[in-house]
Amino acid sequence: MRDNSRDAGYPRRRFLAGTAAAGATAAVIGTVGTLPGAPPATATGAAEGAGEAVVPAFGPVTVKPSDRRYPDLVWGTNRRWVGTPDSVRLVGTADHVVAAVQEAVDSGRQLAVRSGGHCYEDFVTGDGVRLVIDMSAMDEVGYDPGRRAFFIEPGARLGDAYRVLYKGWGVTIPGGTCPTVGAGGHIVGGGYGALARLHGLVVDHLYGVEAVVVDRDGKARKVVATREETDPNRDLLWAHTGAGGGTLAVVTKYLMRSPGASGADPAKLLPQPPSELHVSTVTWSWDRMTEAAFTTILRNFGQWCERNSAPGSPYASLFSQLKPAHRSAGSFSMTTQIDAGAPNSAKLLDDFLAAVNKDSGVDYRVDDRRTIAWLHATTYWPGFTAPDPTTRFKAKSAYMRKGFPEAQLKAFYKHLSRTDFQGPMSVVMISTYGGRINTVAPAATVVPQRDSVLKLHYITFWQNAADDARHLSWIREFYQDVYAATGGVPAPGDVTDGCFVNYADVDLNSPQWNGSGVPWHELYFKGNYRKLQTVKAQWDPKNVFRHAQAIRLPG
Repeated sequence: MRDNSRDAGYPRRRFLAGTAAAGATAAVIGTVGTLPGAPPATATGAAEGAGEAVVPAFGPVTVKPSDRRYPDLVWGTNRRWVGTPDSVRLVGTADHVVAAVQEAVDSGRQLAVRSGGHCYEDFVTGDGVRLVIDMSAMDEVGYDPGRRAFFIEPGARLGDAYRVLYKGWGVTIPGGTCPTVGAGGHIVGGGYGALARLHGLVVDHLYGVEAVVVDRDGKARKVVATREETDPNRDLLWAHTGAGGGTLAVVTKYLMRSPGASGADPAKLLPQPPSELHVSTVTWSWDRMTEAAFTTILRNFGQWCERNSAPGSPYASLFSQLKPAHRSAGSFSMTTQIDAGAPNSAKLLDDFLAAVNKDSGVDYRVDDRRTIAWLHATTYWPGFTAPDPTTRFKAKSAYMRKGFPEAQLKAFYKHLSRTDFQGPMSVVMISTYGGRINTVAPAATVVPQRDSVLKLHYITFWQNAADDARHLSWIREFYQDVYAATGGVPAPGDVTDGCFVNYADVDLNSPQWNGSGVPWHELYFKGNYRKLQTVKAQWDPKNVFRHAQAIRLPG
């Protein structure tokens, strides 16, 4: 990880791994004066030692269309969205960001920000975007003893953040299961993951942000906002607890400390993950799958979550994703993990698997069942570990307060077994939810969905642009059919509770696909949107940070 900032009041040193060829830079692997795996730095910093070197901050680097690097820097993980900005600015410090934002404001050019590149829509690549600020080189993770908080820069990928936090201090954040996702977008959107039922959302542990804002006079500047009651910038911090990226400011550093954590020992300021996990992957074949069997499995999964998602449940450390894929995939799977150190954990896992498959009339195949160290399981969790340069995708989301009604189950089976559509990479990832997440008040963070038991991620992948219309039609029709009773979207109500902003979906803006009468911002934020608009008016009065689903100025 890089030391990309020397302006926060705690100059940091980096260790270099080995030596580099003449004129090249050695690989940076340490943070805050400590190698991953070494004892954590103290409040006074690491001692001087052999192999230690101070390296200049990266950048800034400006890449224009004539530069050979340009094609690699104008798109993220989704090949549907390739931008044509006048330039991409790769930054290494918060001061670089201030300069880039000021340049965009002074020239009247629309800017956008990219950290990990996992944005689901064209918010960074739209035709109006003329300057992209690329945060990927701002990727340091470490501990700030002055603030008693860990810091994560936005370009850090989740897998790297987990490694550094755990190897250095034995702690973690309850973030997502895809290790290549950038922290910048994940945290600000209210990210969740395999430890969320046990420890809450990532933003429940967000102590502060360092961010670049633009005032009414058009001047860009750095500010720090924390959750301290006496902090006059506290509302700015609140707005970064789930509003999504590109909407208020450019975050240059996230400060992490759990509420109520006290003392000077860093190892007690964030959650400590399990030492080991029991992990399981089971697979059902579509060959003998009937509608009755399929709907029974989904019904059982939802009902189990209704019964076992209360805070303090013996199953709090169990996280599972049931992933019904389209019939053309040949099979679908369910991945599960549970803290191996929890009482009766192996039996709890067995009982869960039996409950999901109960009375289905079909058997599953056990593909994986083992006990594995937490960090290995987390950084190598089955998923999408690297972007395919040809991948195109579309996604949708839903929160559920209850298990699946019969009409929804029928719609799932209908569209996942359709023979007029072939989509082996078309799937719904249905995650266990609730637990500690549901102990936080809906207005305490921007994320208002605080009594759900399931979270759904609909997604379809393909490679060729010629197949765009076919895949888009399938997922839109599928989604509308599942939520036909509430206008084609999971409108807040008795069963469903809106959508997840990190799985951005601009279809929610269109009456063609959203017939509920509930606007996109209510589906994401519910009653918290009005306060978001107030914060927007204070901190981005010139509407510098905008895209199709950015917070709107009031009025």
